[in-house]
Amino acid sequence: MDNPMLAAVRTLLKETFDGPEENASWYTEAKPGSGLFGTLEKLSAEDASIPVNGTTIAAQTDHTRYYLWVANSCLNGEEPRKDWEASWKITNVDKITWAKFNDELQQEYTTLLKKIDSLDSLDEQTSNGLLGAIAHSAYHLGSIRQMIKAIKVPSQT
Repeated sequence: MDNPMLAAVRTLLKETFDGPEENASWYTEAKPGSGLFGTLEKLSAEDASIPVNGTTIAAQTDHTRYYLWVANSCLNGEEPRKDWEASWKITNVDKITWAKFNDELQQEYTTLLKKIDSLDSLDEQTSNGLLGAIAHSAYHLGSIRQMIKAIKVPSQT
């Protein structure tokens, strides 16, 4: 990748979702499992369904997936019909639904990485969309990590 901004976006997005590489970090903990996927894989459907301050980790996870779906759609020149409130209505998930949420989040993330790899340059709209995806996803990673502390999942604290 020849564009330094695109390379930086890719690096920070990967850190947000996959965690930092080789015990080095730009902003998360510099240890394995610090990204969103490493954080979520240790949670059961029951953990993800425990309400904390009016929301659940399941809702946070699906909202993050939804945001990436919107970003991917916009980056493809589409104008998706948005229903931001839908993901926040999620309260309870079973094992199958929790696995589905995680798989769909992975798919949207992978789609976004492929889009980044296909770009040669950035206009202002695309830059804002990509930087927004990093900031928004990092925000929800932090929220989920704080929620885990509140529900006191022993393997996460």
